[in-house]
Amino acid sequence: MTIGLFIILLLVLFFPFFIKRVEENLEVFLFVIGLLAAIVSGVMDKSLLIRALEDPIKITAAVLIAGLLFKWLKAPLEKGILGISRRVPFRLFIALVVLVLGLLSSVITAIIAALILVLIVSVLKLDRPSEVRLVILACFSIGLGASLTPIGEPLSTIAISKLGQDFFYLVRLIGLEVIGAVLIFSILSALLVHPTQNREGLLSDHVTESYGEILMRTVKIYLFVMGLTLLGAGFEPLINRYLLDVNTGLLYWLNMISAVLDNATLAAAEISPSMDEPAVKAILLGLCISGGMLIPGNIPNIISAGKLGITSKEWARFGLPVGLVIMVIFFIIITFFS
Repeated sequence: MTIGLFIILLLVLFFPFFIKRVEENLEVFLFVIGLLAAIVSGVMDKSLLIRALEDPIKITAAVLIAGLLFKWLKAPLEKGILGISRRVPFRLFIALVVLVLGLLSSVITAIIAALILVLIVSVLKLDRPSEVRLVILACFSIGLGASLTPIGEPLSTIAISKLGQDFFYLVRLIGLEVIGAVLIFSILSALLVHPTQNREGLLSDHVTESYGEILMRTVKIYLFVMGLTLLGAGFEPLINRYLLDVNTGLLYWLNMISAVLDNATLAAAEISPSMDEPAVKAILLGLCISGGMLIPGNIPNIISAGKLGITSKEWARFGLPVGLVIMVIFFIIITFFS
């Protein structure tokens, strides 16, 4: 079982980079890999299958509804965003997009924040490197911000449930670090995202989606979330066997596997009410930051990359080094200043 799961992990890590068909159908690939992981680990049963079928329903519904609304309201929304962007200095506008979406994601959920990001990016006429940088930095921000409340994303829901704490516990525990990270990403976006030569009077050249394309993306998101549920359950025995007794500092770095695995499942396996707060903080920050490094690491990543055509290589080329730098910064903070 162990060897089989390690082979599956390697497939998840490397296939999207080297096989174009896999990269173009990442959601389906992760669904198949998740199913395989659950079978190899021997956890596939009726209850897991039911949970895997139910988990994607709310997220998929949000994606479908938002996709239809964006199609129907595309023209007025484009004009509104362009109007705001013309009245606000470009770099300030970009920084505010990353900052506001990151902070609001804990209230409106990471899914809705990602869909708003896609709309904004599709309206602004950015060069390709700037578009990729803005999306990745905003997804880092959204993934971190959504962790502050149990309605933001599954990771925070599970953490609050396992620790038996109140709604605002995570705000008190990691709020300062998360807000600091969101500010860092907003500043980076202001520095690294460049305006086009002429934004006046220009609308997005992204073609409006057909109903078929919206439906296809919705199905892919359903399969992606279902695959993450199966993948997380499949790797849970491996996590229980090798990670639960690991030193907190080392676990912080090992949690970089959340770049390809469901961080909510890792949180469910690792967090315990018997842990002290510094240990819980290290685990949560490690999971949240590394979730932005690669496309499979977080739902906002997969939605944004799929809608805007960002490839795994494009994401990794920028997301990995940025994530590693932020990981180092916050490792120093939680080790020496917490």
